[in-house]
Amino acid sequence: MGMKVKYNRTSTINQSGERYKLDSEKYELTLFDKGVSGKVPFKEREKGKVLVELIQKGEVETVVVEELSRLGRNTVDVLTNLQWLEEMGVNVVVRGMGNLQSHIDGKKNPIWNLITSVMSSLYELEREQIRERTESGRKMYVINGGKLGRKVGSNENLQSFLQKPKVKQIQSLLEKGKSVRDICGRLSVSPSTVTKVKKSLSLTF
Repeated sequence: MGMKVKYNRTSTINQSGERYKLDSEKYELTLFDKGVSGKVPFKEREKGKVLVELIQKGEVETVVVEELSRLGRNTVDVLTNLQWLEEMGVNVVVRGMGNLQSHIDGKKNPIWNLITSVMSSLYELEREQIRERTESGRKMYVINGGKLGRKVGSNENLQSFLQKPKVKQIQSLLEKGKSVRDICGRLSVSPSTVTKVKKSLSLTF
């Protein structure tokens, strides 16, 4: 028989996890990531790593959490970790959902399937909405006269750049058909500077 492990996490050091004391269940091991942001992926947390290692060794039968959100930094992370726990044959119990279990008597709980399915659907919906908002934002920006892509320096900045003595020397050698390598050697400038002058000249014509 594997262990029954309780996994807790609080986002700040100041949170002492008082409510966890209300849990009178007996566990072989309690892991507590104290002061760890929920943005940190579950498998990268200090105690999360310990739990993952124990599961990989086949030493864990059940993982108990207060809420599903404890198992990931966002919906997709939670779903990914739940799928991994399923593959590893670990039963998951969520106390905040009336001690909802992923398995009952070794069989998958149909209600658990329903909840994770709804979570997946909500995640897909959320992604679609973000995609649509981004696309409509881009369209409105263009309609209102905005230009997508990298900004080109103003004409005034371009002209002042081309007035620099070194730039004028590069320009003169470019017009004579000299190569970038040749110009770099003659004037002790970097290839990127020569390329910049080349591009700047093409913008002025």
